[in-house]
Amino acid sequence: QVQLVESGGGLVQAGGSLRLSCAASGSTFSINAMGWYRQAPGKQRELVARISSGGTTNYADSVKGRFTISRDNDKNTVYLQMNSLKPEDTAVYYCNAVILSYGISSWTNYWGQGTQVTVSS
Repeated sequence: QVQLVESGGGLVQAGGSLRLSCAASGSTFSINAMGWYRQAPGKQRELVARISSGGTTNYADSVKGRFTISRDNDKNTVYLQMNSLKPEDTAVYYCNAVILSYGISSWTNYWGQGTQVTVSS
């Protein structure tokens, strides 16, 4: 059983910063790409940032220059540093990871439970 546990969401004023963390636990043999998605009310879930196992990153245009994704492979953890936050960044943020578990022969896409980020104007 694999779990992704997120932390770090909250309420912040526009221009402020937050750091999200997501740790994978359980029977993880290997982790491929990890990423963050977000979903605002009435909108579809969208990619925010993604990082490969080798450290290659890609970002949504709306967050480039403000958000930074990183990972600690020893801790099976991915981070999202969010600076210069805007009200339009308000959403539920979901962690995502592609994981190969012990006893399972294929890579599986896992999601965290989501953490609320609210940016006030």
